[in-house]
Amino acid sequence: LKVINALQSKHHYGEGEARVICDKVQAKLLKECHDPAKMCITDLRISHWEEAIQETIGGEANRNLAAECYFLWKTTRLQHLTLAEDTRGMLTELRKGVRLLLLTNGDKRTQREKIEACACQPYFDAIVVGGEQKEEKPAPSIFHYCCDLLGVQPAECVMVGDSLDTDIQGGLNAGLKATVWLNKAMTTPVDTSPVPHYIISSVLDLPAVLQKMEHKINAKLGTDHMAGSNE
Repeated sequence: LKVINALQSKHHYGEGEARVICDKVQAKLLKECHDPAKMCITDLRISHWEEAIQETIGGEANRNLAAECYFLWKTTRLQHLTLAEDTRGMLTELRKGVRLLLLTNGDKRTQREKIEACACQPYFDAIVVGGEQKEEKPAPSIFHYCCDLLGVQPAECVMVGDSLDTDIQGGLNAGLKATVWLNKAMTTPVDTSPVPHYIISSVLDLPAVLQKMEHKINAKLGTDHMAGSNE
């Protein structure tokens, strides 16, 4: 919204044009392929704005305006990144019984800035950014690196994430104990692929799912014990 307002008031674009530019940038971000060896993320994202403006308005490319839009967008975005109070409370409670690690794909600088902005470091035992590793999710290596960091086995770990392709597929690839898919929309057909072990619509449902897992394990241990004593 801040970028739309700036484009209208300062640069005299129409509201429709300003909205189209922002929508185009959003689409480019979703399709973004970033190779840090070739270009820094800042240059790449200024280029998204430059292309979006040119595609919408035509004329000469305007790198300065693109840069202005990018930095305004980035600053606004970081200002709005916060961990909700109920989420912080849940993480604090969970951490009394389990170790927590935050794993994110993406450019190291961009992701570290987000982590800093939402001040989530105190709620996790470790934070791993894919852009700092040899491979990102869904590669098993990054999950095994996380397990080593926490000093646990993959079979003791649960992956929680909102991406089927990277989080759930990655957890399955790495042989983790379980995968929990955060599906806020809850409108997806049952035949999702890959298939997560559990689906939640809010991250706040996580403690209940972990309890359910615990009960299953205890019940299985009980059954195994009974089988053993019968023999």
